[in-house]
Amino acid sequence: VQLQASGGGLVQAGGSLRLSCAASGSISRITNMAWYRQGPGKERELVAVAVSDGTTNYADSVKGRFTISRDNAKDAVYLQMNSLKPEDTTVYYCNANIVDRNYGSLRNYWGQGTQVTVSS
Repeated sequence: VQLQASGGGLVQAGGSLRLSCAASGSISRITNMAWYRQGPGKERELVAVAVSDGTTNYADSVKGRFTISRDNAKDAVYLQMNSLKPEDTTVYYCNANIVDRNYGSLRNYWGQGTQVTVSS
């Protein structure tokens, strides 16, 4: 099982970006899908999570600006980021809890990071 993230880039403050992450491989079931971010010398922090029942939760710092969504048919998760601020600049990682058909147990997977840079 792999997670492939894309969509990062450079944008001016107030602009928007959309991150995408698709899971592939021997997937039986996906429960939570989430986005995290981590700056240099900082701990990785949860940005947003989308549970399989449709529930979503956000970090206080992004509420009202970011929207997480899932396409369960494509095993994908998206992060629409609006009203971006320079402090949103960092590397973003997708994360998912997936039941791998080969193992039959729930495992946690990370995608590669994608850089988001917001200029002032």
